[in-house]
Amino acid sequence: MDGKFSRVVLLVEYEGTNYAGFQLQAGPTTVQGELEKALAHFTGQRIRVRGASRTDSGTHAKGQVVDFATVTKHPLERFAPALNYHLPKDINVLEAHRVDGNFNSRRSALSRTYQYSILNRHTPSPLRRKTHLWIREALDIDKMAKAAQDLVGVHDFRPLAIGHSEDRSAVREVIRWEVDRFEDTIVIECEANGFLKQQIRKANGILTEIGRGKYPTDKVKQTLEGDVSRTPLLSAHGLCLISVKYPDSMTFGFKNIGSE
Repeated sequence: MDGKFSRVVLLVEYEGTNYAGFQLQAGPTTVQGELEKALAHFTGQRIRVRGASRTDSGTHAKGQVVDFATVTKHPLERFAPALNYHLPKDINVLEAHRVDGNFNSRRSALSRTYQYSILNRHTPSPLRRKTHLWIREALDIDKMAKAAQDLVGVHDFRPLAIGHSEDRSAVREVIRWEVDRFEDTIVIECEANGFLKQQIRKANGILTEIGRGKYPTDKVKQTLEGDVSRTPLLSAHGLCLISVKYPDSMTFGFKNIGSE
């Protein structure tokens, strides 16, 4: 770079246990706050970053996309190693690319993909305690997978949201919501043009209760139709932002696994 104004996009991964979510807050430590501190050290500028998804407290990311504007003489290839030098060990910048000045990591996104990981066996795992929810009882994933299809399509997801403003639309389009088992792990993967606050954790809470046999398989449909009975909220540590998808015309092309 030659000191001219430029917009840069980063592919970032983090283990969210120690953070009060992605978005900057007054007081608590956040991923955005740590990225902005690292950028200040590296560039000597106060820089505000934008994230593609505002992950909740304790939620992880393999493919968070972040963009910001900067005027710096540092070459692009120095961004990732320099930022990682200043970042905590549980946040890592994988790649850095230049993008068009109009790019917005949040608004330009076509979809976001999340995974929720459940360790489904009789004993917990110390190796996966920060990234998997442990459920001892055997879950019926066929029932869970069938019920998950009621989440696919265009719906008003307000019954599954927490703290969503009444004057803002809660309509979102879910592209897929899949449930699979890999040995002792159940992975629930969902992709949508956007998600409401804690929507994924509430929806997956219903699915796990269906898997336990405590809810009927049409409980998701009942909830979306206005059933106000209390539904469980799964803990944040099992949730991970996997990737963010952008139009093909945006050709910055992340190479690392995690972003499409």
